[in-house]
Amino acid sequence: MSDLRSSIESAVPARKKWRWLAAAFAVLLVAGIGLAITRGGGAGAGAGAGEPVRGGTLQFALIDYQRSPDPQWGSNYAESLIGNNITDKLTWQDPKTGEITPWLAESWQYNKDLTEFTFHLRHDVTFSDGSPFNADVVKANFDQYVHGDTKLGILPNGASLLAGYIETKVVDDYTAVVRFDKPLASFLQASSFTANAQPGFLSLSTLKLSAEQRTDPKKVIGTGPFVYESWEPQIKTVLDKRKGYKWAPPALRHEGEAYLDRIVFNTIPESSVRTGSLVSGTVDATLDVGTTDEKPLTAQGFEIIHRGVSGTAIRFDFNSSLFPTNDIAVRKAIQLGWNRQTVQKTILTDSYSIATSILEPSVPGYVDYSGSVLKYDPDQANRILDEAGWVAGPDGIRAKDGKKLTVKLLGINNLVVNKPAYESIQQDLRKIGIDLQLTVVPIPDYTAQQAKAKTDWNITAANRSRNDPAVLNLQYGPSIGNGAYLTKDSTGVDVAAVTQALGKLELTLDPAARSQYAKEAQDILLDKYALVNPVYNPSQVIAQAPYVHGIIFDAQSRNHFVDAWKSDGK
Repeated sequence: MSDLRSSIESAVPARKKWRWLAAAFAVLLVAGIGLAITRGGGAGAGAGAGEPVRGGTLQFALIDYQRSPDPQWGSNYAESLIGNNITDKLTWQDPKTGEITPWLAESWQYNKDLTEFTFHLRHDVTFSDGSPFNADVVKANFDQYVHGDTKLGILPNGASLLAGYIETKVVDDYTAVVRFDKPLASFLQASSFTANAQPGFLSLSTLKLSAEQRTDPKKVIGTGPFVYESWEPQIKTVLDKRKGYKWAPPALRHEGEAYLDRIVFNTIPESSVRTGSLVSGTVDATLDVGTTDEKPLTAQGFEIIHRGVSGTAIRFDFNSSLFPTNDIAVRKAIQLGWNRQTVQKTILTDSYSIATSILEPSVPGYVDYSGSVLKYDPDQANRILDEAGWVAGPDGIRAKDGKKLTVKLLGINNLVVNKPAYESIQQDLRKIGIDLQLTVVPIPDYTAQQAKAKTDWNITAANRSRNDPAVLNLQYGPSIGNGAYLTKDSTGVDVAAVTQALGKLELTLDPAARSQYAKEAQDILLDKYALVNPVYNPSQVIAQAPYVHGIIFDAQSRNHFVDAWKSDGK
């Protein structure tokens, strides 16, 4: 991440101001100055704080920044969060039950084969430029979202999410049929998807623009409750309320326009500075709260709200085609060789949980493996390595055939507990003779290195947001994400069996059958072939001033601000 080049709203030199704020935070904690508040949590926390007040500006802090205003391209949390507030989706997924409910589509049907999905659209939705939202717009968006446009420099961002997409047929102005060449049970959930590279609808005028032209935020037109005012890369993004908005998801029970007049998303990479900014009143709320700041902030009267990120856990994806993680003994030893309780007690807070599967517990079909392959058993890990011929050297690191057991990990520092958790694992694995070497970097650097992951990295560490078990196929399906780098030459792995097990998740919407298929997928990834080592379940944690209410966490734990308000009205 680059340094801040300006202050949040004034011309005060950034670094001097932030250092002062961080120091002020420490003084405030010692002095015990704060406001009384009832601690809460969850989606829409604060909604019971009285009648919503209209107006005001919310200053919101983020660790990351928006690299483009185009929501269909964005691939970090800041981008998806902001994109969700300028665009809408066909459907809304209930974050508690996982149920798919209406949004821009009032109703839908699908055929028996799950290859055709018919959506009946609302008639009253418009883009912020006044153009209508209709079936032609749905078709144009999905076509470009899946196929991209090389002449415009638009990537096929939705190709993996909407695998097998053929076309969208326009039946009439407000009826669209989305067709696939094979069953895609997860498409209904995909139609509500709010995480990275999301299918938020853009106007026809925006779809005609090149990727470069879409860096002008005024030209990125959505149907959402907010519109772009300005975008300063690596500094801030400002949204204004969309006048006339009246089609929030019915499940939210929000009538009419957003309450806030304006939201300023401020990029503040340093955790202490985000916290200091909140305490000083420079920002009203901050995401990416440092784990050591949660309790002090609560004691000072700030409210902590959070939600686990549905999808995969933060996990180590093993490169099955690269030495030494091409050896299943190494992969199984890493699963067993680190103390999860140490990470839970010394690094995580109550906002997070240690991973007991590759799926986060809120995802339908989750199975608990904490009593089997995902337990701390260093004796068993040592036996596995001994039997596989890995011998400890003078420095304690094992070797085989003259090659050391050195495992190179590439990770992202976008979540505050990532690096400390990896360092704890690193210490434990060294005790059983594994040299885990860590490279934990910002998202742009991670993305650049990930292009060389197949040849250079034994482990890539990240998570993937999606509240559907098909996230496993999306991430590990050999013909889709192939997170384990499986090939026909992968040692001891039946690639066809992996493909079949993961692919079953797209064959049915029957809850019982999908749960069984999800278990089979988890078994093959975690137990049979040990292709992944789940670490912890990530969470999005917000600290907010007591006058902030109604920030919503959706089913992918992205935030929506249509229902947010400030009781001070400022």
